[in-house]
Amino acid sequence: MNPKSKAELTRRSFFSLAGGCAAALTARKAWPSPAHIPTGIQLYTVGADFQKDPAGTLKQLAQIGYKEVETAGFGKLTAAQLRDMLKDVGIRAPSAHLNFGMEDTGKLLDDAKALGVEYVVSSILMPHPPAAGEGMQGFLKMLNTMTADDFKQSAAKANEIAQKARAAGLQYAYHNHNFEFRDLGGGQTGYEILMKETDPSLVKFEADTGWMRVAGADPVAFLTQHPERFVMLHIKDFKNLTHPVTALMAPDAPTPTELGRGSVDIKPIVEAGKKAGIRHMFVEQEPPFKEMTPLEAAQVDYRYLHALLAA
Repeated sequence: MNPKSKAELTRRSFFSLAGGCAAALTARKAWPSPAHIPTGIQLYTVGADFQKDPAGTLKQLAQIGYKEVETAGFGKLTAAQLRDMLKDVGIRAPSAHLNFGMEDTGKLLDDAKALGVEYVVSSILMPHPPAAGEGMQGFLKMLNTMTADDFKQSAAKANEIAQKARAAGLQYAYHNHNFEFRDLGGGQTGYEILMKETDPSLVKFEADTGWMRVAGADPVAFLTQHPERFVMLHIKDFKNLTHPVTALMAPDAPTPTELGRGSVDIKPIVEAGKKAGIRHMFVEQEPPFKEMTPLEAAQVDYRYLHALLAA
């Protein structure tokens, strides 16, 4: 989802320290053609800049050409303040990553309504909150050792959150990393459990296609085989993808990079997303940024994804 507030003890915080089926099918018919998919960005990409200068950062993203953003926390702003700031620069926020399982669900949904999003997303959804004082290492250990039963508990929690989201007029989605694709025995993965154990009419998925590839999974296959489950994509790239890595923040993890400069074959992913009816695709680049600033990287990423979406 690869903030420093209490509300961000999720992927967003530890990375900043080291983010009815029939009715749904009917709605897809009214979706814009693939050529009109806006080029979006996950604000986690420019998180440090956004924390320091939210208005200036959003203005620069608009000048680059971004039409949509997905939030990863609100920085020092309220949801309403961020909504107004986005409106001022002509950018829309269709989706927000929120700390489900860490904070009160009702409060999070109220914030989402104030922001004006359609989708509410778990960056990470743990079976239970980490114990006080666990620290980042303990948090990572919990994620990287989740069992089949843990994933079933997370799926049950996703169903519960999604039901409340629907009652609030919102659509819930689960965002993946790489740890969901670890072999739990017999070839079964946590991601398969999440897809099987969640209600398709309630729970949708935001495929982080870069993390899928890091784990050795094929996002094109998922989009082709289960188009009805996916509503959004994260488009990202990594260097040195030589072998699957299914532990988050592992020592042998590949290096994040700008789109088109790494090992991920992005074009077929975007094409599969178009065919699956995906409406929102967000650039997301994981820190650290070693070759350029985050905003410079955001410009490189925009040009690459925009060209594919316009093709």
